[in-house]
Amino acid sequence: MDTSFAFFIREAASNPVLAVTICLTLGVIFVNGWTDAPNAIATCVTTRCLDVRAAIWMSAVFNFLGVFVMTQINSSVASTISNMVDFGDNTQYALIALCAALLSIVVYSVGASWFGIPTSESHSLIAGLSGAAIAIQQGIGGINFEEWAKVLYGLVLSLALGFFSGWITGKLVTFLCWNKERQKMNRFFKGAQIVGAAAMSFMHGAQDGQKFIGVLFLGLAFAGGRGSVEGMQIPVWLMLLCSVVMAAGTSVGGEKIIKSVGMDMVKLERYQGFSADVAGAGCLLLSSVFGIPVSTTHTKTSAIMGVGAVKRLSAINFGVVRDMMLTWIFTFPGCGLISFFMAKLFMVLF
Repeated sequence: MDTSFAFFIREAASNPVLAVTICLTLGVIFVNGWTDAPNAIATCVTTRCLDVRAAIWMSAVFNFLGVFVMTQINSSVASTISNMVDFGDNTQYALIALCAALLSIVVYSVGASWFGIPTSESHSLIAGLSGAAIAIQQGIGGINFEEWAKVLYGLVLSLALGFFSGWITGKLVTFLCWNKERQKMNRFFKGAQIVGAAAMSFMHGAQDGQKFIGVLFLGLAFAGGRGSVEGMQIPVWLMLLCSVVMAAGTSVGGEKIIKSVGMDMVKLERYQGFSADVAGAGCLLLSSVFGIPVSTTHTKTSAIMGVGAVKRLSAINFGVVRDMMLTWIFTFPGCGLISFFMAKLFMVLF
């Protein structure tokens, strides 16, 4: 099948449903850069290593690089997302279902970000795709449980490994800096934390960018009359497009989320912020290499909690943690149900 940019433009111009799918996908990527990417720089901003605008622009650049570079090296996360559901043989209905899934993500994510609560667009996407697949296939036959298992592994991995790697990294840094001059260490960790935030931003792009590349790629396959992306190669122009849009979304801001993650949940010092960034980036790298789609939000926030627990558990504001957890728990049924009903409605209307 032709995957050139010229074919993409021709199909979008001639197929209104594909055009809507493209707009919604790019909108979700933009929202992801706006509401999810700030997690990567939250600690760097709140420990005053960088001001908000400088950190946001740095994050935008490294999000771009993360999407573009990592997808060329290893696109297995994108493949996992593309193969997670089966929308059946009717590719027109499949495009409609894809629209419904993407709309559910926009509604849920924007609503949560209004209250400054970081959502997981990763799990919103997975829930939305699953809800739409159930609607179009009239049951759970459209769910690929083998690929879904990777999502469940990723959920456990992002929370458990994020927390424990944060705790271990925090302990190690504390041990290595014991009896060192505090002022000198603060100067060192100011630069080190900027590097850590850049690494987190890069890995955020690598993980989340690939997920939405998978969705756009799926839409392109449906437009070409194919029911799956098996055997198709992700084109470079698609990587570049998603990279630019995510970077643009990141440049918008997300100050409320930065405050929730970096200030309200745990009061961090610079060495702790560095520890959380290194731990979070390491977990995301491991997940990307093995093609496991995980939530950057879950990974970073659990790493911050792990670092905060090095001193004492009471250092963690569990009220903020509870609000985040409830939002994450409701993501699956919330986005899944919105997507299910929107898919049913769209199939009647179109």
